[in-house]
Amino acid sequence: MYKPKVVFAFVEAGMGHIVPERSIADAFEEKYGAYTRIVRSNFYSESGKKPLIRFEKMLCDNVKMYNNCPLYGYTSLSVMNLLGPRLTSELIMKFIPHAHKYATMHVDELQADMFLSTHWSTAYYVANSNSKPINVSYVPDVEIIPLCCYPNDMTLVSARSGYERALKHYPKRFNSDNLALVPFAIRKEAFSVPLDKKINRRNLGFDENKFTVVLFDGGYGIGKMGSVTEILAQSDLDITLVPVCGKNRKLYDRLKDIKPSPSVDLRVYGFSDRILEILGAADIFLGKSGASSVAEPCFFGVPEIITSYATQMEQHNAHYYIDYVGNAVAIFNPKKAAEKVKFFYHNRDELEKLAQKARAYHDNYGSEKTADVMWGLLQKKFPFLKEIEIQKNNEA
Repeated sequence: MYKPKVVFAFVEAGMGHIVPERSIADAFEEKYGAYTRIVRSNFYSESGKKPLIRFEKMLCDNVKMYNNCPLYGYTSLSVMNLLGPRLTSELIMKFIPHAHKYATMHVDELQADMFLSTHWSTAYYVANSNSKPINVSYVPDVEIIPLCCYPNDMTLVSARSGYERALKHYPKRFNSDNLALVPFAIRKEAFSVPLDKKINRRNLGFDENKFTVVLFDGGYGIGKMGSVTEILAQSDLDITLVPVCGKNRKLYDRLKDIKPSPSVDLRVYGFSDRILEILGAADIFLGKSGASSVAEPCFFGVPEIITSYATQMEQHNAHYYIDYVGNAVAIFNPKKAAEKVKFFYHNRDELEKLAQKARAYHDNYGSEKTADVMWGLLQKKFPFLKEIEIQKNNEA
């Protein structure tokens, strides 16, 4: 029996793309791996082509620039909105000569039956390839930006507001056949982390009874967390203070040099594979509004203070959790953000109101439905796969 080949295209352009891609790949492999050939592709780097490696570096550098200078991020997204998806894509592709040619060639070389992308660029290459595999995009952010609006077979989004806005504002592009609302693709390890904060604190070596403040500005650690940490570290609050610096070594070294007040237990992390446990230990979270950065604390029922957003995408993310979910507030001034932490420390009932909102949203997580949508698309292309479904149901 022929096994369709499904490629999961990983792009180094922020952990907000990588984490959901990995989550979906894990869910699909667990449910349908026996009937398909799965390839986890480091799309740009594995090719060995210098233009593609340079293009990925450009994407990565741009994400860092967005965070270092939000004005640049806002301007870039505004230009994209003005130009539209086709012109924007073609313009960006011209920045690195030959990258487009090698990328579409690499899509064909992979000989896939289906591509799953969480970054617009690989979906663009699939759409422009000769082989034309089934083209599926999962959008990690709340809103679907213009770069994700060119034709493909299926676009998936986890926020109802983003789903409804896409249908309303792009009626010629999206309809119920090529747009689906699915839960947020949180990494599967999250479901193995206890929801009891005290258990997570004990596992991490924290005082299980101390009020715990976690700060995290995404994988690159670019945002306001350094300044907020320095203020809270000198406070008289009886807290465990946990800044997670990601890949930002300079920030890590800076915060490790802090001598906190006697009541503050300062625990500085770099890039940590225990971030889910850390979030699960938190009473409150402070950080930027990247897609996973705001979604993961909410999964654990944690109230959030959003201290920055770099682009309109992150602004939409922030306001989704502020206005729709209701577990977050936005305070960009580090001193005022620290004051809000102090307020919640002394007014736990007010904090609990936000925590209740987060807990109420807990069921909107997981990648199984996305895997099922992908499987349904494969069944349309390969009808014999429906027989597998019938056999599975009979065995159950």
